[in-house]
Amino acid sequence: MFAKLKKLSRLLVACLLCLGFWQLGQGAYIPAKAWLAQELMQRAWMRTGSGEVRATPWPWADTWPVARMTARSGEVDLIVLAGASGRTLAFGPGHMSISAMPGEVGNAVIAGHRDTHFQFLKDVQPGELLKVESSKGMWHLYKVVGVDVVDSRKGSLLLDTEAAMLSLVTCYPFDARETGGPLRYVVTARMLY
Repeated sequence: MFAKLKKLSRLLVACLLCLGFWQLGQGAYIPAKAWLAQELMQRAWMRTGSGEVRATPWPWADTWPVARMTARSGEVDLIVLAGASGRTLAFGPGHMSISAMPGEVGNAVIAGHRDTHFQFLKDVQPGELLKVESSKGMWHLYKVVGVDVVDSRKGSLLLDTEAAMLSLVTCYPFDARETGGPLRYVVTARMLY
């Protein structure tokens, strides 16, 4: 009887260890995927700079780098992908195709997940500078002019602006346990040059 209990307890411990490792893996999966995707996208961005059009970061990708954004004096360095579908945002911030391209007149809208790539937005303040490099190699400097929380059910972003603007959009609140709420955190910046 004692041998059976000992064997059963070992099996139970092994199952608990497996469950624990599985839970750790689940918790690390999204951040690891986000990090790896940014590494692959940095390489695709370098190919874009060499003249390759629509340089996909991996062979089956349905998106490609359209811009590179840096913030917080270079601490944040992100490749922005074409499109803002859920599939695209799983790998990095995405440029909404109906908006202007960064550096052009109009509002360039870039969306990202609050718990990975755009987590830094919660600390962004008016007056901070953002740099965006276009796929043509031109750098544009933006100054943050506003930070707002908006209800996506009651309003929308203005796309046709007379100045070159940049709107960075993510879900809000940053520490929400559930996804898909209606609130959006919007950082608005005006292009200086």
